[in-house]
Amino acid sequence: MGEIIREQRQVAELTLRQLADMVGISNPYLSQIERGLRAPSQHVLTSIATSLQTTAGALLDQAGGPAPEDETPAVLLAIRTDARLTPAQRGALELIYTSFTAPWATPSTPGPT
Repeated sequence: MGEIIREQRQVAELTLRQLADMVGISNPYLSQIERGLRAPSQHVLTSIATSLQTTAGALLDQAGGPAPEDETPAVLLAIRTDARLTPAQRGALELIYTSFTAPWATPSTPGPT
């Protein structure tokens, strides 16, 4: 994650100090994040992403991480906005989707096909 943030900061032509000031964190803390010594909180990651004119989800995608909890997946947005579904159907589909995508639902080893 830190390497992605550093690359995006450099593309935006921002110094470490400038980005830290924009995000509202200390220069040493941002340096530690970029070097992979500390993981940013969701709030800090969102602030960094906003300052870099991107989203936390995009940064996580580039880093190969899970989608942040504060961003609604496109599937859920589609379910919630589909006028053809009744409220009960929307609720059922959301429940099914979230049960399949919850961190504990991902098997550690592939099952039989």
